[in-house]
Parts: sequence; structure tokens; C-alpha cells
Amino acid sequence: MTEHIRALTLWVGTLIDELIRGGASQFVVCPGSRSAPLALAVARHPHARVWMHLDERSAAFFALGMARQRGEPVALICTSGTAAANFHPAVAEADLARVPLLVLTADRPHELRDNGAPQTIDQVRLFGTMTRWFSDLPTPDDAPTLLPYLRAVAARALASARGAPAGPVHLNLPFREPLIPDRALLEDLFKSRSTGQAATPGDPTDTRGGAVHPAVTTVAGPRLLPEATLDALAARLASVTHGLILCGPGCPPDLPAAVARLAARRNWPLLADPLSGVRCGPHDQRLVLATYDAFLRDEGFAARYAPDVVLRFGAMPTSKPVLQFLQRHPTAHQIVVDEGAGWREPTSLAGEHLSCDPAWLCHELGARLPAAPALTPWARSWLTADRSAREAITAVLGSDERITEPGVFFHLAAILPPGATLFVGNSMPVRDCDTFFPAAAHPLTILGNRGANGIDGLVSSALGAVAGGAGPLVMVLGDLSLYHDANGLLAARLHGLDATIVLINNDGGGIFSFLPQANEREHFELLFGTPHGLDFRPLADLYGAHYTLARDWPAFRAAVRAGLHGGSLHLVEVRTDRERNVTDHRAIWPRVSAALRAAEVI
Repeated sequence: MTEHIRALTLWVGTLIDELIRGGASQFVVCPGSRSAPLALAVARHPHARVWMHLDERSAAFFALGMARQRGEPVALICTSGTAAANFHPAVAEADLARVPLLVLTADRPHELRDNGAPQTIDQVRLFGTMTRWFSDLPTPDDAPTLLPYLRAVAARALASARGAPAGPVHLNLPFREPLIPDRALLEDLFKSRSTGQAATPGDPTDTRGGAVHPAVTTVAGPRLLPEATLDALAARLASVTHGLILCGPGCPPDLPAAVARLAARRNWPLLADPLSGVRCGPHDQRLVLATYDAFLRDEGFAARYAPDVVLRFGAMPTSKPVLQFLQRHPTAHQIVVDEGAGWREPTSLAGEHLSCDPAWLCHELGARLPAAPALTPWARSWLTADRSAREAITAVLGSDERITEPGVFFHLAAILPPGATLFVGNSMPVRDCDTFFPAAAHPLTILGNRGANGIDGLVSSALGAVAGGAGPLVMVLGDLSLYHDANGLLAARLHGLDATIVLINNDGGGIFSFLPQANEREHFELLFGTPHGLDFRPLADLYGAHYTLARDWPAFRAAVRAGLHGGSLHLVEVRTDRERNVTDHRAIWPRVSAALRAAEVI
């Protein structure tokens, strides 16, 4: 064995083993030559799980979906050149959505950079400010200090990915040829480290007991506030009757029960974005509102019910009427709570930012605040508006036998079983989910890529969630979203993943029909409507999916239930018309306003 092969083997073996010992055992691997040392080390590690993907962009979103579902870093491996650039959209999403992702890009050695070597681009800080940490590692050699350094790098990478806020970490790894590590030495390294013995003479592997512990451990505790700050905050909130709680996408999983208890303590209405984790679940649902997107469109209600305080958790809610409501009442004191010490405040109206653990804050405030009366007039009005809007929506969608886009989420709400996962695509689907999917007392997970809000990578993100352990999964996507990530469908067949795709096909970009661009009639279809005329049945055949064209609601419900209980990949297509979709939506809002007037809340 040459010194180069020995150094290469110890280098990649130590890095991969340390990542696994630190909790990152899932590796999404793309094919390539320069990344062969990493790929072979992963494939030969007894505790690594390899998820092979042929398309780097889809692979990155698959890793993102898995990391979000698991709540732990997932590693992503690719070769040099533009392969790494194809990770960029998913890295952007991981950054903004705070998903822990480890990006391991193989690279040419330094002497082959910037001089015309093939398959070489500048990969140093390729993802700019989107990563929590970046390191351009040295090429492997046998210097005795490098393996301890490498173990520290692995620990730092994991700690940074899990940090506050969580997000992507990029390690760029240059390798010289030959690229194939020694199999026997790799196996000895992994075996010896699992028993706590030194792998080779001079290798200072720790002996603290097996594969459970990494050589370098990092510990991070929750962010807390000083007692004096808590007392002062509670004193200010104690007299507030007209308070609101907003829960946007990406709230911590332990928040729903805690924030529901705080809302009940003060009788503050709780507006729960479907992607917050608060809209559905076994926690106290008495003050959880789900139809605010509909009734806040009513000018009378939005003007009359001005809050004094708005307590916000998670990212900014999806609903545009919520944003407009906050802008309408700029004197309301907004308090943004962010466990990641970030800045999720696009309105520039918040007067206070609290960098602390949200569930802990809810518990501490609840212990300090006096209980409000059983039901205040303020809370009663919001609850009445929510109930009235829900009844109006049900009256419209429950009696319409036509396939409509608003009806998709109305009917899905009655189909999805407890424990299911609903993955919602961007553009129109996430907005329709926000408006038409009701609150529910049974456990239901609703996911989506609401960091960068793009329509790319949605299929792969959803399938990554399945690989990460999500319950029976239904994803709802538009036709352009499915077209953008059709390559991601291969993962279902490669890895035996079960999922049901509800495809809303309106032959183009449906959301633009609701925007001012719709008035540009001469060029609208070319530039914004973008009709494609694609037939998606052959796509289902290509990837071995069961295909159903649902022409009515009974067929839709039957096809979705078959997907939920039948396993494998199912594609359920519904076809709609973009112009009629605008009419269908706009017909609902007057019915909601009439219901509010009848309930005497406006």
C-alpha cells in the first residue's frame, strides 16, 4: 500500500466514521469519480445508510426532506464541477428553512484549480452566505496532526448544522489520484473504532467506549431569557385583552401544546398556519383558528378588530391577508419569538425580538400571567368569525360536484387518517391549503418548502420525508412543480418509497391569473400562463406509478385512499381551468362576508 493510499484511506474513513458517531448516519450519494473516496467509505461503513441518486438537484432536495423529517443532519455527497452547483437551490432552502444539511463536495487538488483542468469550477464558498460554516479542507496526507483535526472538523460541522439557527454546512474536499481507498484498512479502521482501539500505529483514536460517542462532543442548550425580562414582559401582557398569537411555518415540534395553553390562559385567538404544526394535533384546539385567510379579506372585520399585541412564532405566515392585516394596524405591538436568533420579520413593524426557546417562553409566561375570563368578547368575536367562515366555505365546496382547486384540500381533510403527512407544493397549493384545510384534533403533519418558496425540488423533498420516516404521505403539487422535479420520481422506485401525488393540472402557472400580470392580455399566456400541453400519464408509466385521472370527487377520494393504503407510488391527476379557478375562488369571499354579517361580527 502506498503512503498516498494509506493517508487517503485514514482521511476519508476518519471523517465518515466521525460524522456517523456524531449522529449523521444517512448519506445521499450522487455518482462521480472524484467523490469515489467518500462514496466508498460510506458504502463500507457498517452503520451508514446510502441513498443513491442520479440527479444532483433532486438528490439535494431529497436530503433536505429527510433532514427536516428526522430533525438531524443528513449528508450529501457529489463529485467536482457543476455537480456541486446543482445543490444550490436545496442549500438555499435549507438556509432559509433552517434544515440541518451536510454538503460534502469532492474537488480537484489545489494545483489543478483555475488552470483549465477538466470538470473543475471554483467551489470555494460556492454557496456564499447560505451556509452556517464552510471549510476548504487540505488534501489527505500522513501528517500526525491531521486526523485529530479532521475529527474536530466533523464535530464542528455537525454542531454548526444543528445550531441556532440550524442550516447547511459545506465541506469542500480536494483529492489527488489515485482515488480508491484501501478496503482492508477501511474495515480495520471502522472495526477498531467501534471497539475503542487504535486503528493504526500513531492514530490517537479515543478509547471512551464504542461507536456511540464521537471523539469530540459538542453540547448546546436552549436559549433562555433573564428572570427580570420575563417578569417585565408578563407585567406588560397581563392587562392586554386584545391580543393575538400567530404561528407561522417552521415552529418547533414541542410548541403546539405549550402555545395552546398560553392562548387559553389569556383567551387570545391563535392563528395557525397549516405548516406551523399547530393547526392539527391533539393539543387544546379551542382557540386555534384556520379560516383567517378568508375572513381577514373582509374590510369591515379587518378594520374593526385591531389587536393591541401580536405574539409571533415561526416564520411569517403564508397568508397575504394576514400580512395586510398587520400592515393595517402598525401600532399593534408585535413580539417576534425566534429560537434561532434570526430575523423573521419582513413587515419591519415588530417592536420586540426575543431570541429564546418558544415552548419554554410559553410555559414561563403562562405561569406568570393571570387567567382571563372564561371567554372574552374579543375571543368570542374571532371564534365566531372563524366558525362562520368555515360554514360558508363548507356550504360552497361541499355542494359543488365539479372538480375545483379549492375543493382539493376540502376533500383531503376528510380523507387523511391520523398520523398521515401532507406535503404541500408552493404557488397556489400552499395558499389553498392555508385557506381551505380546517383545524383537526387528530395528529397530522403538514410540510412544505417555505424557506425560498420555490417550485423546484418538491417531489424529492416529499420523498425524502418518506425516507426519513414520515407517515403515509400525500403530496399536492401543481403541474409546473411536477415538471420541474420529474427526475425526483426515480427515488420512489430505487428505494421502495410509498407516496401519493395529487397533481393539480391547470396547464401552466395558475397563480399568475390572480396577479396584476393577468391584465397584460397580449403577452400573458406566453410570459406567465406558460401552457405546456403535457400528458402526465406516460410520466407515471415511466416511473412505475399507478395513475388515475379523477374526473369527479368520488373518483378522487377513492384514488387517494387507494394510494394511502395500497403502497408504492400513486399519481392522482385532477384537471382544472385557470380562468375558472379565479372565478371559483372569488365566488367564495362574498359568501364569507355575508356569513360574518349574519353572525353580527361586522
